[in-house]
Parts: sequence; structure tokens; C-alpha cells
Amino acid sequence: MTFVGLLSLAPLIAFVLILLAPESQARLAALVLSLVIFVASLGLLAGALPETNLPWIPAANIHYHVGADGLSVWLVLLSTFLTPLAVLISWRHIDTRLKAYYSLLLLLEFGLVGVFLAMDLFLFFVFWEVSLVPMYFLIGIWGHERRIYAAVKFFLYTMAGSALMLVGIVYIYTRTQTFDYPAILQLMDSGRFALDPGQQMLLFLAFFLAFAIKVPLFPFHTWLPDAHVEAPTAGSVMLAAVMLKMGTYGLVRFCLPMFPSAARQCAGWIAVLAIIGIIYGALVAMVQPNMKKLVAYSSVSHLGFVVLGIFSFTRAGLDGAVFQMLAHGISTGALFTLVGMLYERRHSLEIADYGGVATPAPWLTTVFVITTFASAGLPLLSNFVGEFLVMQGAAQINFRWAVFAAVGVILSACYLLWLCQRVFYGEPAESLKAHMPDLSAREWAAVIPLVIMMVWLGVGSQTFLPRIGAVTGPILKETTVNVPFQVKAPARGLQQSEFFAALEDFWAARYRRQDVASGERPVGNRPAAGWNPAPQGPRNGD
Repeated sequence: MTFVGLLSLAPLIAFVLILLAPESQARLAALVLSLVIFVASLGLLAGALPETNLPWIPAANIHYHVGADGLSVWLVLLSTFLTPLAVLISWRHIDTRLKAYYSLLLLLEFGLVGVFLAMDLFLFFVFWEVSLVPMYFLIGIWGHERRIYAAVKFFLYTMAGSALMLVGIVYIYTRTQTFDYPAILQLMDSGRFALDPGQQMLLFLAFFLAFAIKVPLFPFHTWLPDAHVEAPTAGSVMLAAVMLKMGTYGLVRFCLPMFPSAARQCAGWIAVLAIIGIIYGALVAMVQPNMKKLVAYSSVSHLGFVVLGIFSFTRAGLDGAVFQMLAHGISTGALFTLVGMLYERRHSLEIADYGGVATPAPWLTTVFVITTFASAGLPLLSNFVGEFLVMQGAAQINFRWAVFAAVGVILSACYLLWLCQRVFYGEPAESLKAHMPDLSAREWAAVIPLVIMMVWLGVGSQTFLPRIGAVTGPILKETTVNVPFQVKAPARGLQQSEFFAALEDFWAARYRRQDVASGERPVGNRPAAGWNPAPQGPRNGD
């Protein structure tokens, strides 16, 4: 078994070791083991590593096939990076059933790492389902007052999507007699496995709905706020920072390469749903009285950028989408961590119960403000790079999409800065002063790595983008082989907006006046920036 295979099993081994440890040592064992796994996972940065491909269920041609590339490496590292931080932020907050709690955190890590490394469709589905179980119990046992309702709602929504994806996986197996994903792509490229347009559309929708629920894409988002509000702090961090990325990862890894024509045909209305999610999530976040709900709806908004970038079918948009997965994982994970620290002190998530926190806790305020700046997309911090690339890619296809996405960026600054103003500034109540200590050494150990990563992603994006581009480039090329559909907005609505038509006429007239005044010859209208592929032979029955 190769290094990648051993790494995929390491969290499962840690899960068993914590179950065997004494109850009093569960915290320490979880911290040490999760740190060891994180350090080991850094070996993925060494370069191309051999895959593990071992027979698992030979009768059904199911293999334990795992491998890592520039798309999965960063998401695996995000998972292993956040798990020890989740242990640290749970140190005082969780004081019952310690062995069960920390073992479930490591089992969750096992499922997440497996999802991002799996190269067999059946194995991918198994890891996908494994990750649901520990999160269900983390919410249902250690959550807040409405924890059972939130846990059941989370599980049912995700299971509904999983059932559709399983149907699609089984259909592909009946046609190819294999679950091996690289082998399926090779069969498609050689023409030995071809799908007519109707079959491709149905399979695309089966996979897409499963991933859209997990993202969650509007209007499949209603399970998310309840799950976040009722989950313990570590559960919220892992859910927002990593679990939601399972959906966006699935869109890039499976939906685009396997069903290129259907993906491009649906790209217009999916982009519209993403834009609705960006603006709707921001507007709803702005009126939330509960801090966790505010951050939850901000995730709906920010992940709309990821979906928009994916379905722009541009190199900048796809690179920005993958980068935004990482940036959102760090910044939103930090927001939930800091909200959890406030809850530990005040035992309330209501914004109205705070005010003036900066007076007794200036360092906590400083870190929170840095995190809100990163989440709002301030240049030199994490989210700016991804959002900029996504808007650049969207503008290449349809400038109106970039305009609406920019509105979401403005709204995110509004609700995040207003949150800071209400929670941290003003005159603090005496009861708040007495129960609002500043960051402890343990809390500093949890937040410093997050702040470092927010800055690093903002100023050192070239650390990440070359590896990302090495994967997104070939994926994008796979989707441009004789695909007759161009990505564009729907024929009515955004495409025929009188407002934007008038705006374009205004700017065109202005540039013509400037050209005449300067003595230069007008250049006229430029052609649309959308890609128009030349026929390259049939593929998948298109």
C-alpha cells in the first residue's frame, strides 16, 4: 500500500485508538493523533505520488483506489489542518462523553479525507455516507436545544441527494462493468462508453442534485442554518469549512468531465441560481439576530461564487472556484471558531446580548475583525483572490453575471461590518465585562494558524494556484470536446434586461466621444468573450 493509501486510513486507525484510550485521556489522544495525521498529510506536497489500487470486492469489481492531485491535495490538507483545531476549540466546551465525541471527530476526518482521495465511484459513495454519520451524532448529542430536529433534517436532505447519486453510479456500472473512475473516463474518451444527450442529462441531474444539496445551492439550502445553529462549535467549523466542499468538489471532479454537454447546457440556469444564492444569502444574513445563522447564510452567499466560477467554464473562473473553496474553509471556519468562543463566555448567540466586547477583550476583537475583513474579500486576505478570479471568469462569458456577483461582495461587507459594530463596539454592560476574558493560550493556539492562513492565501496565492491549474486545465479541456452548447444567460430575464442594454449603450457612446476627442479612430464593438469551440469529432453521443 502506498503513502496515499496509508494516509486515507490513518484517521480510521486514530478513531480506533481513541476508542481504546481511557476516557480521561481522550482529549489528549485526539489532539496528538490529529496533529500526527496533519504532519503526515504534508507529504502530499512532495509531488506526484503513486496511487493505491487494491481489490476490495472482486465479485463486483470494486477496488480500494485512492489517489491525490492538485484538486484533492488542498482539500485533504484543509481537512487535516482543521481537525486538531476542532479538538482545541472543544477542550472546555465538551465535558461529557469525551471518548465518543473525539472518536467521532476522527471518524468524520476519515470520511472527509476519503471523499477527496477516492478514485472509485463506489468507494467515493461509501466515504460520502461515512462522513454523514459522525456529523449526525455530533449535532444530535452535543448540539443545542433543537439538536434532534437539526440533525434529522441534515441527514434526510443529504440522504435524498445521495440516493439519486447512487442510482446514477449503478447505471454507469451496468454500462461499463467497473466503478473505477479513471477507467470510466478512458472508456468515454475511446468511444466504448457513449451516452446519448438524454442519458447524459439524466445522469448529470442525478449527480448535480446530490452535490447541490451538499453545497448547498439555492434553493436547497434550508437545512444549513438549522444544522449550524444547533451544532457544537467544532461541528459547525468542520461542516462549513470542509463538508460543504464535498459538493463543490463533486461538481468539478465528476459532473464536468463525465457529462460535459449536459453541464454546459445547464450552465446558464445554474449560474442564475448561484447569483440568486449570492445575493439572497447576503440579504438574509444582514437581518439575522443570531450570529451563527448570520455566518451560515454568509456561507450560502460565498459558495454561490464557487458554483458560478465552476459553471462559467473559464480557466479563471474554475481556478477561482477551487481557490475559493480553500479560502472560504479558512475564513468561515475562523468565524465559527470565534463565535463559539463568544458563546463560551456569554452563553448566547443573540447579537443583542453583546456590545462593547472590544473593551474587555481587545485581542479577541482584533482577530474577529481580521477574519471579517478576510470573509468580506479585502485585498491581501484570503477570499479576495478567489472572488476576483470568479468574477473575472464570469465577466468573460456574461458581464452581467459579474455585476450581480459584485453586489454580493458589497452586501457581505455590509452585514459583516455591521456584525462587528454591534458585537464589539459601544458601551459594554457590567455583566458582560465580568464574563468576557480575552483570548487564552489555548484559544491563541487555535486562532493563530487560521490568521496565518488567511494572510498566506491572500498574499501567496501562487503557492496554491499552479497545482490547482494543473488539474482544472485538463478538466476544462475535457468539457470542450465537440460540445455544441455555449455558456450564456437564459434568453429572457438577465439577457434582455433593458437596464443593462442602456448601460452598455451609455458606455459605448462615452468611449466613442473620447476616441473622437483624442483624434483616434473608434474601434467599434468587440466580439463576445465566450468560447466557441471548433468541432473535433463526436464524444459521448453528442
